[in-house]
Amino acid sequence: MSESNSNAACTADQNGAVPGEPVKTDKNSRRGNWGNQIEFILTSVGYAVGLGNVWRFPYLCYRNGGGAFMFPYFIMLVFCGIPLFFLELSFGQFASQGCLGVWRISPMFKGVGYGMMVVSTYIGIYYNVVICIAFYYFFSSMTNLLPWTYCNNPWNTPTCNGVVTPRGINNTLANVTRSLVTGAAEVAVEVVNKTKRTSPSEEYWKHYVLQISDDIGNFGEVRLPILGCLAVSWVVVFLCLIRGVKSSGKVVYFTATFPYVVLTILFIRGITLEGAVTGIKYYLTPQWHKILDAKVWGDAASQIFYSLGCAWGGLITMASYNKFHNNCYRDSIIISITNCATSVYAGFVIFSILGFMAHHLNVDVSEVADHGPGLAFVAYPEALTLLPISPLWSLLFFFMLILLGLGTQFCLLETLVTAIVDEIGTDWIVRNKTVVTGGVAIVGFLLGVPLTTQAGIYWLLLMDNYAASFSLVIISCIMCICIMYVYGHKKYFKDVEMMLGFPPPIFFRVCWRFVSPIIISFILIFTVIQYKPITYNDYVYPGWSLAIGFLMAMSSVICIPIYALYKIAKSEGTTFLERLKNSCKPDMKWGPALSEHRIGLYATPGSEGEVEVRPLKEELREKEKEDEKRDEISLTIQGSNGSTEHNTTPSA
Repeated sequence: MSESNSNAACTADQNGAVPGEPVKTDKNSRRGNWGNQIEFILTSVGYAVGLGNVWRFPYLCYRNGGGAFMFPYFIMLVFCGIPLFFLELSFGQFASQGCLGVWRISPMFKGVGYGMMVVSTYIGIYYNVVICIAFYYFFSSMTNLLPWTYCNNPWNTPTCNGVVTPRGINNTLANVTRSLVTGAAEVAVEVVNKTKRTSPSEEYWKHYVLQISDDIGNFGEVRLPILGCLAVSWVVVFLCLIRGVKSSGKVVYFTATFPYVVLTILFIRGITLEGAVTGIKYYLTPQWHKILDAKVWGDAASQIFYSLGCAWGGLITMASYNKFHNNCYRDSIIISITNCATSVYAGFVIFSILGFMAHHLNVDVSEVADHGPGLAFVAYPEALTLLPISPLWSLLFFFMLILLGLGTQFCLLETLVTAIVDEIGTDWIVRNKTVVTGGVAIVGFLLGVPLTTQAGIYWLLLMDNYAASFSLVIISCIMCICIMYVYGHKKYFKDVEMMLGFPPPIFFRVCWRFVSPIIISFILIFTVIQYKPITYNDYVYPGWSLAIGFLMAMSSVICIPIYALYKIAKSEGTTFLERLKNSCKPDMKWGPALSEHRIGLYATPGSEGEVEVRPLKEELREKEKEDEKRDEISLTIQGSNGSTEHNTTPSA
């Protein structure tokens, strides 16, 4: 056998083809694929593992019964998290389309895809502002002394009381001395004694970084340092996505793995500190009586749902760049478990440091435990000032936050870009996807500018609490109902079997049809019942701002009925029921993207799938051709001088 033949046979074997047959490729050359499966897994891990794993889960676990919270958390992971994760991955991979294109499965529900785009837009805007603040703290940490260590700065107030004594002088004495200069020593001392302690890190955050205004409607001026960091963060995101998944797939080797290195370094440092064990005990000690509290189960379900990124459109988008026969069932289990394990691991890191801080201040851990921006930019930075070589630990911590944020931001931007490119679908826009990416990044930067004003933190928290809250639950529930009951669970199970080579396990079939929708409905009910107007420390949001928050939440959900009515009006039929039925039917283009995968129900005329439908006609045609050849051969033999007698025995 020649070298070329042996290579062909080897290639055929690798692709699962029979030797001698044309080798099938599983690549979508027009749209692109991941370089390998590790890139997809790392990107999905980076997407699912975000800031919430570090600044929300540990606090939720501590507040909801410590170790007892783990029980409902993992129950929700098994019955809601992993099934929904698998559903979205299989959905995007089967159609090789983004969050808009996949709704060829039932065109009337395309509004769900638009809702996902709206949610991703909101999250992408404020998420990058959080990343830019992390950049700001990262750059501020490049100094011999962290600027939020002491209370002797121009932005500090008389109530400031640091945990580190400057140059051996008692901190209270330093405050009194500074107050004497202003001529109000006695008043200042009384304020310090009677008022709740204000840490230097909190004053640095409020009065220096944010220069926070007194009201959400009082925008003040744009904070130029934060605006500059916002530009940096958008440029970084754009450069990493400049070639789509081909470039981001390489970047995630670093952005998805290095946070674990930093977490491990901080964990090793944390557990060696005095008081760390106390902090970890607060984090894990089970309070079993809380298991009977519905709020604990609601928090567990919500945290699983939101932390995995379900209904954002990112999972569908990332899976759409997989090869058709990729085992997304295996991937969904790996990524979901990795996400939850990271949350638990981050809790050890956070509470070991907070336990050390509580020990140093001689207070309860609950007084230093916090979540959200309060943990990332106030509590944890203050704890870092107590460590030797504190700028180093600060650099590592904020670098980790940047990488965690970027991993999620990559997918949010790619979701929007992919949806636009797939929807327009012209050759020009496919070739110039970089232009679309740049355009979306510029728009995202401009929309984020108001969040860099002195009222920006109010708007950021408003978007975080409303833009991606109960709307995600509604979108996810409608997606389950559409796939399982409108399109049909039996058809979808066959689609998955055609793609993976095996049907979905019966556990997932039951979850998709019954269990997961019930849990999603429970999350929605819990969210409504437990609703409380948003506050920021002592600031209570005015009614008009809450109305804007609800409008943001509804803007993604309202896409669903509006598009459904539009599609019904455009569908064929004389009566409303006929139009409704036609608008729910799968589009002709629904199915695998590559023609070689469109077999059986999805076979197109002229494809190899067509041969299976009419084998009898093909056989008759071949017999007619053979008869014609035999007639020609016999005529040639009779009219020759013997020179063609070797044709009396036709070759095979």
